[in-house]
Amino acid sequence: MAESIILEAQGLTKEFKGFYAVNKVNLSVRRHSIHALIGPNGAGKTTCFNLLTHFLVPTAGRIRFNGIDITGSAPATIARMGLVRSFQISAVFPHLSVRENVRVALQRSLGTSFFFWRSEKTLDSLNGRAMELIDAVGLSEFANLPAVELPYGRKRALEIATTLALEPEMMLLDEPMAGLGQEDIKRISGLIRTVSKNRTVLMVEHNMSVVADLSDTITVLARGEVLAEGPYATVSKNPAVIEAYVGTGHA
Repeated sequence: MAESIILEAQGLTKEFKGFYAVNKVNLSVRRHSIHALIGPNGAGKTTCFNLLTHFLVPTAGRIRFNGIDITGSAPATIARMGLVRSFQISAVFPHLSVRENVRVALQRSLGTSFFFWRSEKTLDSLNGRAMELIDAVGLSEFANLPAVELPYGRKRALEIATTLALEPEMMLLDEPMAGLGQEDIKRISGLIRTVSKNRTVLMVEHNMSVVADLSDTITVLARGEVLAEGPYATVSKNPAVIEAYVGTGHA
């Protein structure tokens, strides 16, 4: 069983001047699964994400990725190991084209990340792979369009393409459906399902229909602690989970 766990947190804690945003959280994510982290506003979901990728340093606890203790490692080191996080606010270069955005992400494979003065010829070698990724997320017709001109939902697809360019073994998605209309939600849900076929996904998401549709396992946080864990059918009927959501105005 242990070898099927790709990411594990034990006793993960973050204290801010006496306030515990995350308190003794234990989390185990199975390889090649889609695992959702949910909870009412202020439950500690994004803080937990920040701790797992070390954008925040835990007050206590340990984190293991592929059996290796990554506690204290730099975010860039963790990303190079294959644990890559996308952000809630789309992080793309607005005035570069879709292809150029993906190409910048691919520069890491040449050891020239963000060296914008590299020759055009050097960067052209990345065009084939860039177009593969662009096609995979359904953006082929937008390849030459500046990212700033993309509809919002397509920007989220571009963000996933740039994340995939880093060849992640595991993707952490922070509210991938935030701000999307119903059509875009269906598109991005399908995209997440597709890219998860040969990798692991951990996502924070508020849209419960998306969570129910995509997730193999759900961990519910409330006040920084794990309230429940399991498949949606079980978790959604848990009285403590229902109370946590209804009690904070979330149906």
